[in-house]
Amino acid sequence: MATATLSASATTDEGAIAELQREHGPALLSFLQGLTYGDQQRAEDLVQETLVRAWQHPEAFERPYESMRPWLFTVGRRLAIDARRSRLARPAEIGDGVLATVPDPADPVDPTDPTESAVARLDVRAAVGSLSADHRAVLDRLYFQGLSVRETAESLGIPPGTVKSRTHYALRALAPRLPGYDRTGRRAA
Repeated sequence: MATATLSASATTDEGAIAELQREHGPALLSFLQGLTYGDQQRAEDLVQETLVRAWQHPEAFERPYESMRPWLFTVGRRLAIDARRSRLARPAEIGDGVLATVPDPADPVDPTDPTESAVARLDVRAAVGSLSADHRAVLDRLYFQGLSVRETAESLGIPPGTVKSRTHYALRALAPRLPGYDRTGRRAA
């Protein structure tokens, strides 16, 4: 069955969608990989979403197209643009790597030298003290009181997403204020 001859009723058939994927899937995947800067997983997700849209809009198959490829590429491109805008609209997620670079005030720098430990604690205290009240409150509950994100959100009366966002920005602001870290939050060489 050629894709150009698919009718609106045939597109709701799994076989028709499977044929559409066989015929246009590899080209669509290659196209979307270019739009996602080579991110294979994201491109595959966009291909699947494009095929779902084709399944949801059988009327697109009734038009006098020689091929469905232009329609699929247009839908895929728009989905890629929407996904990128969505990612850019929210703060970047951080991993545990950022937390590993911030010294724990309870851990001494050099267990044999109490002076080093005291100086490190003063440095951390001064750096945390320089943060905004909102950022300090989040860090205090998460790292010094050991509360979870949900518990912190409830105690401050804010959504969990706000707790995560404030934590991210607080840690980004904190790292450059600590000795041994550059302004990007990386350990100085």
